[in-house]
Amino acid sequence: MKKFIFPLFFVLTALFLMSCNYSKVIKIEGGALGTYYKVAYIGEEKAAIQHGVDSLLDQINAQFSIFQPTTLVSRLNQGEDLELTEQFQWLFNKSIEVSERTHGAFDITIAPLVEAWGFGKDRVMHLDSMVIDSLKQLVGYQRVHIEGNHLIKENSAIKLNFNAIAKGYAVDQIANYLSGMGYPDCLVDVGGEIVARGSNRGKPWRVGVQVPTHQADDPVETDYVFTIRDKAIATSGNYRNYIEQDGKRFTHIISPFTGGAEVSSLLSVSVIAPDCTTADAYATAFMVLGIEKSMEIIKYDTTLAAYFIYDQAGEYKTVKSDRFPDPIQR
Repeated sequence: MKKFIFPLFFVLTALFLMSCNYSKVIKIEGGALGTYYKVAYIGEEKAAIQHGVDSLLDQINAQFSIFQPTTLVSRLNQGEDLELTEQFQWLFNKSIEVSERTHGAFDITIAPLVEAWGFGKDRVMHLDSMVIDSLKQLVGYQRVHIEGNHLIKENSAIKLNFNAIAKGYAVDQIANYLSGMGYPDCLVDVGGEIVARGSNRGKPWRVGVQVPTHQADDPVETDYVFTIRDKAIATSGNYRNYIEQDGKRFTHIISPFTGGAEVSSLLSVSVIAPDCTTADAYATAFMVLGIEKSMEIIKYDTTLAAYFIYDQAGEYKTVKSDRFPDPIQR
């Protein structure tokens, strides 16, 4: 009888060690889309995963980056008539959907105004009231559509900018890739846009909302930590990406309605949605709409939740919508 005890013990030990190995948190990181990415997945480490993530991000960048002249969107903006990829068509249609649901607060045709305000590839401001008025004639999601596999513009000078949705889309694509590779439990972060799939070894993933900074390069601090599972969160704010000129600060949040850089007490919006593409787009739209109008949209769309940080007489104040998670008590 004893002769079976030791072999069985060793078998059970080996299985336990294998189980521990497969439940490790594997982390990879790198740079893409003009920012960073960080990925954590649960399971056995595979060297090919990072290569796959990098290739996926390169593919997305080659279609949607406005900072390289050879990308698909850049060539379309230059007036070329090109056959559109399936990814491009999907993200275009998703963008139009969000535009309609936010009454135009989110609009990928904002590109001419973004460039004029100095947030395009040149980072140079060329503005006066007459310029804004003329460029507003090129802005409007109703002025573009797809026929067959081609982009149709009402005016050839119309340009597209997917910066307010592409990072979220990249997050979703990475999470889908990991699931397809057999890793359904993962946390993906691209420039602060995050999706949490499955669990962290049986527990929900933990994420936090960043505290607004006074300067773009101030240290990042996280507040309001909460758990999330099988959802995404994206944050849009006016405190990281801005241009200062003649003592004035102009933020990258450009209103499709006024054509101007938003000047508001609203500092940031964090949106939770079923996917990060949606969360990313609505976060930008809500920065344009403000708290009250955003709350109206959330009231009727039960898939969304949001957390707002605003300035009141020099102090940070917060308000959250229904369905936004309560913080973890520390």
